[in-house]
Amino acid sequence: MEFKDYYQTLGVDKTATADDIKKAYRRLARKYHPDVSKEPNAQERMREVNEANEVLGDPEKRAAYDQLGQQHRDGQDFQPPPGWDTGFQSSGHGFSGAEADQFSDFFANLFGQAGRGGRASQGAHAYQMRGEDRHATVSIDLADAYQGATRNITLQVPQVDAQGRVVTREHTLSVKIPKGVREGQHIRLTGQGSPGIGGGPPGDLYLEVHFTTDALYRVEGRDVHVGLPVTPWEAALGATVEVPTPSGSVKLKVPEGSQTGRRLRLKGRGIPGAEAGDLYVALEVILPAADTDKARELYETMARELAFDPRQRKEAT
Repeated sequence: MEFKDYYQTLGVDKTATADDIKKAYRRLARKYHPDVSKEPNAQERMREVNEANEVLGDPEKRAAYDQLGQQHRDGQDFQPPPGWDTGFQSSGHGFSGAEADQFSDFFANLFGQAGRGGRASQGAHAYQMRGEDRHATVSIDLADAYQGATRNITLQVPQVDAQGRVVTREHTLSVKIPKGVREGQHIRLTGQGSPGIGGGPPGDLYLEVHFTTDALYRVEGRDVHVGLPVTPWEAALGATVEVPTPSGSVKLKVPEGSQTGRRLRLKGRGIPGAEAGDLYVALEVILPAADTDKARELYETMARELAFDPRQRKEAT
């Protein structure tokens, strides 16, 4: 069986709009209609033009044809690949004998009873196919991953208008954010993908989750990192301080003698899950400014009484 390039038959590009296809069909019908044409092969050419228009003039048939025929050329030996019609269901009554003669075996194999030997119906629902799945990226707050939430998310959805131009429309969905969702994880919204063909079920929408940029937190898998400013005396003497987390503040014991860069772990305080992540707290010792007489006096006292040189190298042992 030979593959038929319906676009070539009508003399249009594969990006042709619905209006382009109508114009091409009318032009060729005037040229090859047997009642008016003087062409010797007018009847056969008119059949080919009618068949091409039957497919390309029907958005559902055109979508299925485009999906199947991307890698084939006109006249190339062709057999539908195994399982190509999975998801297709015939719902038409079939053609009469006279109607069937108007179409080729190629057309019959593709659209006749979903490729099982019958002839396709000229009704609007000659076959059914599940719609394509769609994908989008959404940004959520880290706190949503800790607690779960329901959020309204607006997506820009491309579609073809009546003139064949690609336009976008806004589509707002209410999305349930599951507790414990991770960066890069997909949330599946059943039935929110592309519409089905011929009344088939719609596809699904997969939302890839990303966290909004946060000046406080950094995320690695289920682990969360946060910086914590502490005073020199809290670091030197030890203290119990409050640490912010996406699920609320918690108490943290700063060990005596801590320095900037020391990392403390709060086990299980990361993103929830079957194995919850950890929260890592990086200490940053912040010095008070010497901007008052009292502050300068205190610094001068430390300079005199503390035998401390941070630049002194310890001898290797």
